Amino acid sequence: MADAEYERWEGRFAVADYIFGKAPSYFLVSCKPLLPRSGKALAIADGEGRNGVWLAEQGLDVVSVDFSPAALRKAKVLAQERGVRVTFEQADAHSWTYPPSTFDVVVEIFTQFSPPPERAMKWAGMRKTLKPGGLLIIQGYRPKQLEYATGGPKQIENSIRAPCWKRHSMILTTFTLPRRTWRCTRAPPTPASRP
Repeated sequence: MADAEYERWEGRFAVADYIFGKAPSYFLVSCKPLLPRSGKALAIADGEGRNGVWLAEQGLDVVSVDFSPAALRKAKVLAQERGVRVTFEQADAHSWTYPPSTFDVVVEIFTQFSPPPERAMKWAGMRKTLKPGGLLIIQGYRPKQLEYATGGPKQIENSIRAPCWKRHSMILTTFTLPRRTWRCTRAPPTPASRP
């Protein structure tokens, strides 16, 4: 992650308020029926912890990764407020050492903050760390979002198109404002997706 990008996010997270709020992503909450009742979850680029803390509230053993010390301080406060235990790690999601076949659930909300080359490294790590048959949840903006100029990526290359994942179940959503299109379904197993 470039120093300018780090400073930008550190500055955004340094304010007293939670910039994305304390409530989890609406899309993540809509995936609740698909979550295992127990297991390990990884929340990638989790910022102030709203999604990782919510996953812990669902009974999962959560590791929350973000590169911003300011965000992590707020995430720890949120976990304490909610009475849950989360393991927080300060690291760049693009270069973090993803342990192999470790997590039952891997969540990345707002993937569009990563440019394609860095996203490819991050997604390779996410595939590596997800257990075979695990649940992968990704949320990001699609290219049409640029037409609305209401948030999301400013460069079309940072928007997402459905990737082709192998070996794992996948949840992928893309959404465009002002109309949100939510999709929360488990990808059907195929012969290519079996380990």
